[in-house]
Amino acid sequence: MSFSDSGSSSNGGDYKDFRQITRERLLCEMLRPERNGSSKLTWKVLVMDKFTVKIMSSACKMSEITQEGISLVEVITKHRQPMTSMEAIYFIQPTQENITTFLSDMTGKSPLYKRAFVFFSSPVSRSLVNLIKKDMRAMKRIGGLKEMNLEYISMDVQGFITNNENALEELFSDEENHQNADDCLNVVAKRIATVLASLREYPLVRYRSAKALDATTMTTYRELIPTKLAASVWNCLARYKQTIEDFPQTETCELLILDRSIDQIAPLIHEWTYDAMCHDLLNMEGNKYTHEVQSKTGDKPEKKEVLLDEQDPIWVELRDVHIADASERLHEKMTNFVSKNKAAQLKHSSKDFGDLSSKDLQKMVHALPQYSEQMDKLSLHVEIARTINKTIMEQGLRDLGQLEQDLVFGDAGRKDVIKFLSTNHIINHESKLRLMMIVAGIYPKKFEGEKGRKMMELAKLTGDDIIAVNNMRLLGPVQTESKKSTTGSFPLKFDVLKKKRAARIDRVGETQTWQLSRFYPIVEELVEKLSKGHLPKQEFPCMNEPKPTFYSGSQSPSSSPVLPHSRRTPTWARRHLSDDGYFSDSVLGRASSGLKRKGQRIFVFIVGGATRSELRVCHKLTEKLDREVILGSSSFLDPKTFLSKMKRLNEEEEISLDDIII
Repeated sequence: MSFSDSGSSSNGGDYKDFRQITRERLLCEMLRPERNGSSKLTWKVLVMDKFTVKIMSSACKMSEITQEGISLVEVITKHRQPMTSMEAIYFIQPTQENITTFLSDMTGKSPLYKRAFVFFSSPVSRSLVNLIKKDMRAMKRIGGLKEMNLEYISMDVQGFITNNENALEELFSDEENHQNADDCLNVVAKRIATVLASLREYPLVRYRSAKALDATTMTTYRELIPTKLAASVWNCLARYKQTIEDFPQTETCELLILDRSIDQIAPLIHEWTYDAMCHDLLNMEGNKYTHEVQSKTGDKPEKKEVLLDEQDPIWVELRDVHIADASERLHEKMTNFVSKNKAAQLKHSSKDFGDLSSKDLQKMVHALPQYSEQMDKLSLHVEIARTINKTIMEQGLRDLGQLEQDLVFGDAGRKDVIKFLSTNHIINHESKLRLMMIVAGIYPKKFEGEKGRKMMELAKLTGDDIIAVNNMRLLGPVQTESKKSTTGSFPLKFDVLKKKRAARIDRVGETQTWQLSRFYPIVEELVEKLSKGHLPKQEFPCMNEPKPTFYSGSQSPSSSPVLPHSRRTPTWARRHLSDDGYFSDSVLGRASSGLKRKGQRIFVFIVGGATRSELRVCHKLTEKLDREVILGSSSFLDPKTFLSKMKRLNEEEEISLDDIII
């Protein structure tokens, strides 16, 4: 028995994206049996805890798991029937509770399984190793122990979460309980490190610093969140360098650590891309969308759940485009599909099947399965786009969206907001709250005293709503010359990048084809500066200073740092309709591309929650910079979730840096 480490999944061969590497590590490295020359498949039981179930389901299909010899999936905390003739694979977190349950499974008069192979999602402590070693009865039934170092949930080919859903509340809420906040950051750091371990990446670690770091400066715990998280990640990586075989010893990529305060507006503003609109205006649960379809019996419509993810080529093509563009493309696809698909032509050209010849019927039968599958996909997205556009009209979101973007870019102010609230009576309560929070985030002085109270009265905000608006101050940098106000005014500003009035300026060289597409998340600007080597070191210092050869000499706007140990060439896929109306890729196939690109990965981690717009710019910048940009966060936020979290935050007390130990 030995503790071995994860093997490299990115060395050599064709490029594989982030999610593919995750899936192959789970399927091949953990589940794939050693057949020792035999073609016979030995069936096993897979036992996981609640978190590792999420890890597995985010990367692998049940059919893929079954193909690797898994006949049954169990949860370790639930009662399980003994299967003494079968071997088991345990994929669990290295916790006291899990290991105690595992030892109980493998001992006693009737152990649950013949033999067990245990894979831990993250490094296991020495005390827990000793606990296992002391149990000689269990040891006889253990076929192997291994640290997988894979403790994250892949949400996208370029996105992951650490599953710390309450990180925003724990880190930005009441200052008194630092222990909970420290524990949260340590868990997040450990899980970020497992992402880098899985991909065999050793990063140059950058982080957003507190505004001033000296012993006399009064600051808050929240300002030190990126600093503390970066230090914790660095400690984890230092251990990996010593313990994981073939782990890089010099920098191979870049990691930028931020928190939600870097951009207060991104979780609130109405983002007009197809993906963001789906998650904002539809009742989606993660990537799952529920809609009604006609029942086979012709009775009441039935509810059907579908996943909007990389398995759906229409979704991949449309997710990051403007909703108006998506609607036009869907109309074009449907028209093209019906005009060129054989089954569709026959169906639409004949009123009754009796009008069809035997030859026509044969053609139709051959085309029907593919026709039905693709028509269902197209119809689904046409329905979604229609629902979104209807909601936009009913809620008056176009006028609201214009005001939001004018506010963000400094083209509108308090008077414009008052006029809008006084004359627009169709926007709903949630939209008014989001508008007030945007104003509070960008122009906090507009909310001082009576001005803020009257504006919130005009918006008819409730007590909980006002708490959410006031809590916007917790997501901004502190004015060091001002002590905590007792008048209810906002002492915090949003000018994170030191812009006048607004935090954003229009992007140079980028034109907006569609209305309401000016907005971009702050992350986009930061990643571009990072890639060019232009990110200010005073504001974003390095945990590990790069060697002189880390960056190439002069760089063009599209060039990227030249890093040692380059092992990958990122790729970007696009889908097209073929001449006969079918998609060039299978509707259920994975995105693929023969294109190869040079460059090293950029990881961006936002603790406190990330948005769909920030994921969108990571897709965009991967193509623009020729580098795979991977977004990580403690969780993904939709506007409703962000509002509910902001209502639960409490203002904290100011503390001295002398009280902080990093």
